[in-house]
Amino acid sequence: GGSIAFSDNSLALWLLDVESGETTRVAQEPVYTPLVTLTYRWSPDSRWLAYTLNSAGLMQAIHIYDTQSGESRQITDGLSEMSEPAWDASGDYLFMLGTTEAGPLKDWFSQTNFDAQWEHTIYVATLAEGGPAPLAPQSDEVGMEEEEGDDDGEGDEDVESEDVIVTIDFETLASRIQPLPGETHTLRGLEVGDAGELYYLETSGLQFFDAWGGPAELKLFKLESREAETLASGVDDFDLSADRKKLLYGKESDLFLVDAGGKIEDGEGKLPTGEVAVWSDPAAEWPQIFHEAWRINRDYFYDPNFHGADWEAVRTKYEPFVEHAATRSDLERIIVWMLSELAVGHSGSGGGESIADPKNITVGLLGADYEVGEGRYRFSRVYGGLNWTPDLRSPLEVPGVEVAEGEYLLAVNGRDLVAGDNLYRHFENTADHQVTLTVGPSPDGGGSREVVVVPLSDERQLRFRAWVEGNIEKVHAATEGRVAYVYVPDTARAGHEYFKRYFYPQSHMDAIIVDERYNGGGLIADYYIDILRRPFIANWAMRYGEDLASPRGAILGPKVMIIDETAGSGGDLLPWMFRKYELGTLVGKRTWGGLVGTLGFPPLMDGGGVTAPNLGIWTEDGWVVENVGVPPDIEVEQWPAEVNAGHDPQLEKAIEVVLEALEREGVEKMERPAFPVRIRE
Repeated sequence: GGSIAFSDNSLALWLLDVESGETTRVAQEPVYTPLVTLTYRWSPDSRWLAYTLNSAGLMQAIHIYDTQSGESRQITDGLSEMSEPAWDASGDYLFMLGTTEAGPLKDWFSQTNFDAQWEHTIYVATLAEGGPAPLAPQSDEVGMEEEEGDDDGEGDEDVESEDVIVTIDFETLASRIQPLPGETHTLRGLEVGDAGELYYLETSGLQFFDAWGGPAELKLFKLESREAETLASGVDDFDLSADRKKLLYGKESDLFLVDAGGKIEDGEGKLPTGEVAVWSDPAAEWPQIFHEAWRINRDYFYDPNFHGADWEAVRTKYEPFVEHAATRSDLERIIVWMLSELAVGHSGSGGGESIADPKNITVGLLGADYEVGEGRYRFSRVYGGLNWTPDLRSPLEVPGVEVAEGEYLLAVNGRDLVAGDNLYRHFENTADHQVTLTVGPSPDGGGSREVVVVPLSDERQLRFRAWVEGNIEKVHAATEGRVAYVYVPDTARAGHEYFKRYFYPQSHMDAIIVDERYNGGGLIADYYIDILRRPFIANWAMRYGEDLASPRGAILGPKVMIIDETAGSGGDLLPWMFRKYELGTLVGKRTWGGLVGTLGFPPLMDGGGVTAPNLGIWTEDGWVVENVGVPPDIEVEQWPAEVNAGHDPQLEKAIEVVLEALEREGVEKMERPAFPVRIRE
């Protein structure tokens, strides 16, 4: 049609007239959001452009732009999430995905949405009044089977786009939008094939970011049969050729090219991408990579004034170093020097094809600490796990093994082990493989036995859980069971899971210590804060058992949060909000101070990446937290000598503070009133 539609880094939709080179801005997202935004498709006759646009409430609606008049019309109500418009090849219909469950998920910056899920229905709009009904009632009468050769051939020809004229009656279009039959699932990737055919990816039960990616079933829906069939499973993404005859899809890092329109056999059409080799001269690419890193920050950095830096001059300053780079690591260093001129956290660069990546030898781990005794290795501590959870499996505690602390590790796969040996050498390449251990109560082998274990490749979660639950025990013991302890490792999925796991079982207690040290950040931690702020509502009496307080998941007494210099990003915002809402006392060290976040950027030529922090926080007090952090109310240093002696000064101070608050403020204990007398003689 002579025009090209494209979007830019500001999420604006443009048309480019190929002949004149002139551009026209069609629309722009009102709020920059990294998820489910700005999809657009040309009609078969190239007159109309259907596209999505979020409202200020982050709900997508579908619009149609008329290239002849230059006007856009919104065709969906904006109260439901409508996305991925796709024109049928006949020009009679526009398909789209719709859901009424998108609200929590579209609030993508909030941690509260991790429990949210959404499911879609496919809708079809008949574009013209009096147009063919896509879902007209079908006769249930059994007809005579056509004999071979009776087909007159009508309808077999593919619809050619140059023969299609798309007519749209906007005034009554909303009344001609119908759901297609079928179950609701999480859907994405809606594409049209031949007339009346729809391809899409289907998953179920996904949460948050998972809803926009991951393996799915590739489906084909046909209007004629009104049914969908599964073409392939485990598909990450797919695309149709321009003539709709071929289908390309990706699965587990492989690509497959098959004929469109039918069932796909397992392994059919696999492309030998492993045989593809491309010659490159890394040093010749480095000037472009340097310039691209500079340009990404020019176009994405949240402050158009670059924190006062002259960004053109910064490029001029560092560009001469590039020709002297001898390795990709040298280039990395130069890029980081350049980015440092912005004086902002979350700024950095990494990866790239020529970064050395030596093969690592995995070492099997048993989830244990060792000590040397009488010339042998002895288990000084065996970390208990949750063997029904893969990440928390304890190799030495599974049934049939049950190695105890104090026992000796005498041999590995029949090879004798003494104190002078490198213990871990015996476990090279044993992760997730069976290993036979000889263990026993005596260093001389008396009473020993053989057990078969499956070592772990990573025991960090096992040790981490032991640290968290050890802290719970310390707090409960020091406070006589009155104070809860909850650790939150980040403000994303892991923190969400940890908070649910450890808060609710302790929510009957009088007070709480929230530990956010080493917090890796993520999203806005409103999930934690909303629960910590819950006020008392009422008690509920039942015939049997204790009264039920509402809200059930609430701790109404004193609150303390432990912070440190390793907590940042969302780990900065969490204690900042804790202080803003006057929830309690902050104990520890000033947090990192990085609250200009990142929302994703184009990759560099060699697969490396660079950030351009583009999400800055400000309040009525101006720009806050970035490069400053959140200071504690009570500063406590973790002196190495004390930590090595088994103390945790910050946790111990938090316990002291919360107990003082309990003594000072107390906890109101309500007495149930006498039952009402409603019946009088």
